[in-house]
Amino acid sequence: MGTGKQIGYICVSSTDQSTERQLDGVVLDRIFEDRVSGSKADNRPQLQACLDYIRDGDTLHVHSIDRLARHLFDLERLVEALTAKGIGIRFHREGLTFSVDVTDPFQVLMRQVIGAMTRFERDVIRARQREGIAAARAAGKRFGRPKALTAGQIDEIRARRAAGEPASTLAREYRIGRTTLYSVLATEACR
Repeated sequence: MGTGKQIGYICVSSTDQSTERQLDGVVLDRIFEDRVSGSKADNRPQLQACLDYIRDGDTLHVHSIDRLARHLFDLERLVEALTAKGIGIRFHREGLTFSVDVTDPFQVLMRQVIGAMTRFERDVIRARQREGIAAARAAGKRFGRPKALTAGQIDEIRARRAAGEPASTLAREYRIGRTTLYSVLATEACR
């Protein structure tokens, strides 16, 4: 691995969990430790501090892949960003090492597998979202913001505006913006 510093990142999801087994016996120059839920990379202040600290030639040591990223998308993004900066990554439990060395066929394969799994994970999530939305719509669920005005209110506004009342007065009375008022009048006029 790199000739630079050996940096450790440790993460547990609650304050009462032990970090002792993570990176036990690994000689490190500095350790960053988070005690928060690891579901999102940007919600972990020590990971962000680690990423700001680590430099070209350094090696980041992590006990296992799930300690660095819970989602493949985050893992792929972090591995690519770090190796592009010349930083090596070593996952001890899995025995995986990633570096800037793109000539290592196993490393290239593992990165391609992670990339393929990331795309698969995203596609599955999108498919579930589409199925959920379709099921909710079939059950009568409406999406989006509720309409600001009822059909009766729209008729009243049209009549009052046609009688010459100022748009600002109507917008204030019906608690809508003038843009909404003009949009409603234009839509209704097109019918």
